[in-house]
Amino acid sequence: MLDSTFSRLGFCGLCLVMAGFSAMAAEGPWRLGSALDLPEWADVGLEHRLRYESLGNNFRTGRPGSDQALALRTSLLGQIKTEPVGLLAEVLDSRQYLSDSGSAIDTTQVDALDLLQAHVAWNAGPLFNGGKHQFHIGRETLDLGNRRLVARNAYRNTINSFTGVDWLWTGDSDASIRSFAFLPVRRLPEDAPSLLDNQITANTQSFGQQFYGVYATSPRLGLDARVEAYWLGLFEEADPSRRHRRLHTTGSRFFRNSKPGQWDFEAEASLQRGSSRLGTGVSPDLDHTAWLLQSGVGYTWAARGTPRLGVRVDQASGDRDPNDGQNQRFDTLFGARRFEFGPTGLYGAIARANLRSPEVRASIRPTKTVETTLSHRWIWLESPFDAFTAAGVRDSSGLSGSYVGQQLEARIRWDVIPGNCRLDTGMTTLFKGSFLQNAPNANAHGDTLYAWVEWTLTF
Repeated sequence: MLDSTFSRLGFCGLCLVMAGFSAMAAEGPWRLGSALDLPEWADVGLEHRLRYESLGNNFRTGRPGSDQALALRTSLLGQIKTEPVGLLAEVLDSRQYLSDSGSAIDTTQVDALDLLQAHVAWNAGPLFNGGKHQFHIGRETLDLGNRRLVARNAYRNTINSFTGVDWLWTGDSDASIRSFAFLPVRRLPEDAPSLLDNQITANTQSFGQQFYGVYATSPRLGLDARVEAYWLGLFEEADPSRRHRRLHTTGSRFFRNSKPGQWDFEAEASLQRGSSRLGTGVSPDLDHTAWLLQSGVGYTWAARGTPRLGVRVDQASGDRDPNDGQNQRFDTLFGARRFEFGPTGLYGAIARANLRSPEVRASIRPTKTVETTLSHRWIWLESPFDAFTAAGVRDSSGLSGSYVGQQLEARIRWDVIPGNCRLDTGMTTLFKGSFLQNAPNANAHGDTLYAWVEWTLTF
C-alpha cells in the first residue's frame, strides 16, 4: 500500500490543479510563493511527480523477465533572494513502490526525505576583469555543458548533489568560467532491503571522495556557435565500496543550438587519464586511459510545429583486454543519460561506456502544448571483450561479437496546464542483437519493452 502522506499530497495537488484551472489559464501558472503572499525577497516552490513504469523481458543479466515500479519524487525549495547574499534550501523525497526483491533497485531510485541543497549565494558583482562573480558555499546541484559529465538529473528519480565551493564568472560578452571544489554527496542507505522499504537515512559526504573542475564557455562566435573547454578531476581513497578512481577528464565541445529555419550541430571530445578499478572490493588498480566522442547535426523547419530532424553518433571507449592491467572503459562521472540515450528508471539500457551508436531522431509540436518525439538508435560495443555495462552482460573472449541491437522510442509530452501540470508518456523497445542473444551470461528473454506514464505538478 502506498505511503498515505504521499498519496494525500498527490491527491491534494490534483485537486488544486483542477480547482484553479480557469484562473491559471487566464493569468498564467499558479505559484505557491504568490499564494502565500511572500515578500519580493523570498520565494518557495513545490514539485510533485508520479511515474508508473513497466518493463518486460529484462535485458539485465540474472534478473527476472518483468518488473514494475511506481516512482514518486517531491521537492520543496525555499529561497531568500536578498542582495548581495542570499540563501537557498531544497528538500527532496524520492520513493518507489511495487518493486520487489527481484528488482534492480539502487540509490538512483530511492532517496527518502533528505536535504538536497542548502547553500549561501554571494553575488559579488565586478571584482576583477569585469563581468559578474557569483559564489555558492554549501550543498548544491549543478548542470555543466550538455550534462554528459555533470548534471542535475531530470528523468531519474534521485538527483546528484555536491557539498563545497562553486565560483562562476560571467562576462559582458556572455562568456563564462566556472570553478568548483566539491565533496560528492553519498545517498544512503545503499542496501536493497532498506531501499525497498524507503528507509530514511541522512545522506553524507567525506574527503574520501573529492571532485574538482574548471569549465569555460566562449563568447558567441561566427554562425552563432560557441566553444566549451573543461577539466574535471575525481579522486577517491581506497575503499571496498568505491572503485578507487583517480581520474583527470579534459575535453571540449563545439556547438550551435537549434532554432527554427537553421541548422544546428554539436561535437564533443573527452580524454580521460589516471587509474581506476573495474569494480568495487579488492580488485587491483589499473592504468586508466579512455575517451568519449560525440557528433551530431540537425535542422529545424520554420513551419507549423517547428519539426526537427537530427542525426548523431555517440562513441565511448571500452576495455580492450581484461588481462592487460589497463582499463579503457570511459567513466561518465556524474552525467545524465536520458536526454541522449532514452529513459532510465527501470530501463536505462544504454550507458556512456563501451559504445558505438548512431541515432536518427525526429520531433514536432502539433500544438503549442504537445511535443512528440520518435528516435531510432543502433547499438554496437566499441570493444567486444568488454561489457554492455548497463546490462552486466560480457563475453571476455569476444566471440559473441559487438552488435547489441536497436532501440526504438516514441514519446509524447503534453502541458495539460502550462507551467503547472505536465503529462509525459511513451514506449521504448530494445530489439536484441547477436551479442545480447549469444553472450554467456545474457538473459534468455526476448526483446525488451518498457513503457511509462508520468504526471508532474509544479507550484
